[in-house]
Amino acid sequence: MAGRSASQASAGELLELVRSGRATTRGALQQVTGLSRATVGQRLDRLFRAGWLREGAGGPVDSPLGGRPSITLEFDDAHAVVLTADLDTRHARAAVLTLSGEILAEHGGTLVIEDGPEPVLGELGRWFAELLEKAGRGAQEVCGIGLAVPGPVDCETGRVIQPPIMPGWDGYDIRGRLARAFTEHTGAGEVPVLVDNDANLMAYGEQRTGYPHCSAFVLVKVSTGIGAGVVVDGSLYRGIDGGAGDIGHIRVPEGADALCRCGSYGCLAAVASGGAVARRLAEAGVPAASGADVRDLLEAGHPEATGLAREAGRRVGDVLATVVTLLNPGVLMIAGDLAGTPFVTGIRELLYQRALPRSTARLDVVTSRLGERAGLVGAGALVVEHLYAPERVEERLRALGV
Repeated sequence: MAGRSASQASAGELLELVRSGRATTRGALQQVTGLSRATVGQRLDRLFRAGWLREGAGGPVDSPLGGRPSITLEFDDAHAVVLTADLDTRHARAAVLTLSGEILAEHGGTLVIEDGPEPVLGELGRWFAELLEKAGRGAQEVCGIGLAVPGPVDCETGRVIQPPIMPGWDGYDIRGRLARAFTEHTGAGEVPVLVDNDANLMAYGEQRTGYPHCSAFVLVKVSTGIGAGVVVDGSLYRGIDGGAGDIGHIRVPEGADALCRCGSYGCLAAVASGGAVARRLAEAGVPAASGADVRDLLEAGHPEATGLAREAGRRVGDVLATVVTLLNPGVLMIAGDLAGTPFVTGIRELLYQRALPRSTARLDVVTSRLGERAGLVGAGALVVEHLYAPERVEERLRALGV
């Protein structure tokens, strides 16, 4: 609140202080904001009438003279739910989440992204309706929808930009179509839809739930393609137009003759992704068509898949040595279909060989904690942070008439 006068501390900012745990009593809010007791009470009353705050148990008595304990304030995460979905090339997951990120119901199934946005997003609308029924929640309780997609996203518009593995999606109005699909299948009014890259949202979900105090966090997803999500000081780093983290299209010498799905030769994804490993296995007579097939083979201990995964890991590790040197993260998380022991072992071999000791001295190389749920949790967190940001709280309270 530094640099702001007391009269400028809005109801949205009070909610942010409560949600973050920085001030959870009326007295603490007065102290942090400089607002009078009456003004704090008036602004909190708006949040109570909206159903966004609730009173918790009494806190400790601060005064040595004793007295009544202070009543704590809590964000009421049960007043609404969020719908989220995570699209891969041939599979998708969808879920209903509380505002604190608890999954109430989820579904996974085949959904082929090459079929195009109209049928895919329409099907997601049907999934959402079924999931709400399964969770016992009404469509009118949905405050927003979050969607993770395997391509670069302009977060201002929610449209993907020249996505290599999403034919037919370039520039498409994903937000509008998914909002309509939700309405078509539930009968409810349209709700806000946020769209972001899958690796970004996986990184956001993993960092917030498992590494909240890590100020520089990198997640690398290796499935059909390769992408990275970067979280700095608790916020996603997207670059100027959503292209940050697209490490799968960094050129590598050993891939000079390998044609990537983006149309170029020599991309890292063309030689070290789950799709690339699957192609090499298929050429050797091993049935494999996708990163998911490679994952199944690795889980079964298939020797050739294991060897190729370790080789792919070394190639990715070589590139990650530069990433780690540039960003100096505290955590490097490996996720996706190939994120098993052989692949991670390969990464470690090259990463620690090529990166300066200074860059890796305090680095933890780990694998996903949330697994297939990471993108769902990250998408939910993105929606909640967007809708309950202080400036947006004011808009929403006015719309509610409180």
